Amino acid sequence: MAPTNPSVISQLRQLIYYYIDNNLLKNAQFYAERLAAYDHRSAESAYLLALCHLRLGDNASAYEYSKPTGWRGTHLGCAYVFAQACLALERYKDGITSLDKSRGLWGGKNSFGKHTASSRQPLPDAATINCLLGKLYYGYDNKTKAVSCFEDALKQNPFMWDAFTTLCDMGTNLKVPNIFKMSPEMEAVVRTSSQDQWDSQSQSKDNTLSAMPDQDRNRPGARPTSVVSDVPDPFNNVPSRSFAGGLFGTLGISQKLSESNPSLTNLPAVGGGGIGPEAMETPTGPSASIDVTVVPGRRDPGVVSAFSTEPPHAPVRKTRTIQGLGMDFSMDAPKMSRAVSTKRSQKGPEVDESAATQALRSNSLVPPAGERKRTVSGQVVPRQGSEDPGAPQRRSVRLFNQIRPTSSKSSSNVPTVGPAPGRELKKARPPISKIMRPSSSTSTVGRQVSGNRKPVDDSMDVDGKDYIPRTWQVTSIPVQKSIELDPARHEDALRSLLELFKKFGNAYYALAQFQCQDALQIYASLPRAQLETPWVLAQMGRAHYEQAAYAEAEKYYKRIRQVAPTRFEDMEIYSTILWHLKRETDLAFLAHELIDSSWKSPQAWCALGNSWSLARDHEQALRCFKRATQLDPKFAYAFTLQGHEHVANEEYDKALTSYRHGIAADKRHYNAWYGVGRVFEKLGNYEKASKHFEVASLINPTNAVLICCIGTVLEKQKQPKMALTYFAKATDLAPRSALTRFKKARALMALGEMQLALNELMILKDIAPDEAMVHFLLGRLYKSLRDKGQAVRHFTIALNLDPKASQQIKEAIESLEEEDDEDEASMMA
Repeated sequence: MAPTNPSVISQLRQLIYYYIDNNLLKNAQFYAERLAAYDHRSAESAYLLALCHLRLGDNASAYEYSKPTGWRGTHLGCAYVFAQACLALERYKDGITSLDKSRGLWGGKNSFGKHTASSRQPLPDAATINCLLGKLYYGYDNKTKAVSCFEDALKQNPFMWDAFTTLCDMGTNLKVPNIFKMSPEMEAVVRTSSQDQWDSQSQSKDNTLSAMPDQDRNRPGARPTSVVSDVPDPFNNVPSRSFAGGLFGTLGISQKLSESNPSLTNLPAVGGGGIGPEAMETPTGPSASIDVTVVPGRRDPGVVSAFSTEPPHAPVRKTRTIQGLGMDFSMDAPKMSRAVSTKRSQKGPEVDESAATQALRSNSLVPPAGERKRTVSGQVVPRQGSEDPGAPQRRSVRLFNQIRPTSSKSSSNVPTVGPAPGRELKKARPPISKIMRPSSSTSTVGRQVSGNRKPVDDSMDVDGKDYIPRTWQVTSIPVQKSIELDPARHEDALRSLLELFKKFGNAYYALAQFQCQDALQIYASLPRAQLETPWVLAQMGRAHYEQAAYAEAEKYYKRIRQVAPTRFEDMEIYSTILWHLKRETDLAFLAHELIDSSWKSPQAWCALGNSWSLARDHEQALRCFKRATQLDPKFAYAFTLQGHEHVANEEYDKALTSYRHGIAADKRHYNAWYGVGRVFEKLGNYEKASKHFEVASLINPTNAVLICCIGTVLEKQKQPKMALTYFAKATDLAPRSALTRFKKARALMALGEMQLALNELMILKDIAPDEAMVHFLLGRLYKSLRDKGQAVRHFTIALNLDPKASQQIKEAIESLEEEDDEDEASMMA
């Protein structure tokens, strides 16, 4: 008989989530299309299909499939996928509208602390959606709304890192300690969540249906696991206690039992939930249940023994192994003992010979009547005193002795199903395995944990005289101890994490505000293990780069190449550092190494462009930078590097276009503002140049070069006093900068402050002793002070350092002699 439509839909949804969770997205997409064909009116089907396309990078298809429901905001999943697709496609207004319409579905929702190794919340909460809304508003150029959304996201979840970094990159003024702290709402969520997990874990200890090691029992919602068992899939949405055939197997005897006994219809599912749209959130815990007569699920270590008094019909097809027999699910599960050899006690009804018994007999689970019967643990079942020793036992007793748990405490004299109250029970022998005993067939029954079973020798003798019990080596899979679920410890762990991320946040914010020295100090206070991560190394290298300490910055990027050779992020900065250091060979090697690794990396093309630029092949450099911007149209730095090459070629109009593209990609990219100012300065438009330099300086107030550029423009506008103010400020920011100190000394000489200028030049001579311009300026200064000997000395040093400027230097020396002649003539007169 063909399965009903709800069954098909449930199976397809299970398949889709299975493949999504295992990152087999092409499979998930295929089944999502089948689901959409079966259930084309369902918003859930549209959501799953759009989600698959989104994760595969097909944003346009995700947009189209999620639009009908997502645009109206009637399904949260569709609205979220639709908004993400809108962000990627730059249709910001549509995404904002969709999320605003669905606000009733996510407003106030908080999933913090509900995502664990065994549970997921597939639909986003308020913090996640506020973060996405902030990105959409930022793309829509509504900075005020964007900041508000990011702030809301951080209030609801202070671990929303990209919301924090985006606020920093936007230049927003933040109080970092107020962000990374436990809010009252968060404390309540954490305590509630931890307590729920603690309670469910404690309850699962009492209700676990098979023995397992202590560590396994301490895990929340854990299933019994061992070396010979399958590792349970935490993303399995459809745990089933009665299906033995797996996802595609036959229903088998267990289904027949459930059909004949209504108490088996809904079985407790450890770690799993339903499939329908109302239960889409992956495993919800020990209390979830599912109708096993509708959807077969993964094999599970459940135990089924509730045979009905009426025997069911024999199965049509060959049945698979029943996952577990020996307990009536209508009863409460017995509590487990911590001892390895301690087993469960249970009751089972008497049944007549039936199809189920025949099936057991066919699988060699019921030995011939003439042989001595044993329990699954290997013990010989003693004969009952009230019966004739030579007479066969009743079939119900024989069946019970075969299907009861391997090490349950059994009565030796009472022929009833369970032990009599107060009766002393006989313990099982320690050497016998608690999982299963060797049988005369490869089929297993009873306390089976999974379908992966080592085959047992077919020739094994089960006779009591010659039988030697076989010991199975069982090693538990190590898991985390339940102490982590202690609400108090959970809260302490979160506070320590918040303290760590507060350091990260302070350092990142300081670097975003270009407080480079502060950022370096905070990063240096991090634990050593964190210091060696590529992200932290890149941040520290960037801080040195912004201070123009290129040699120091190079050390950090070299370390990144050792720690993470496949990392492309920030490699454009490394290539620029090598460009400034004139390391032509190192830069060429880096560029070719990156290009060989990935032709589709914009950072690799930037490195190659910088290599050509250092070789003074500006046309080739331009081709590389243009390729980088084709790969990433939002790559502001690549546009800026294009502009620099156009300036080198004196193509000022093209340079302005490139710089403006960079500003459009990132309004806080101060390098592009600086580039526009340089172009206007070269064109003689000093007012526009000054404005652009000032904007760049507002973005990066600690950059001495930008402040120095403003002073240079003022100097050219014949405003030496104002220029001196900027030069002095630049010198204070960068005391070791030769350029700023040189311009300050020159401004002091223009204002007639010769002694102050001499002091600056003497410091400058120590900083840059081989700079010809420094000695030339010293010669002019001594000439003004009428110290002819020192003037000639420094002019001569300048001539030796820069022979190309010999004509200008010789004229300065000759002017000294002319002044002497004029002085002599005036004295003679």
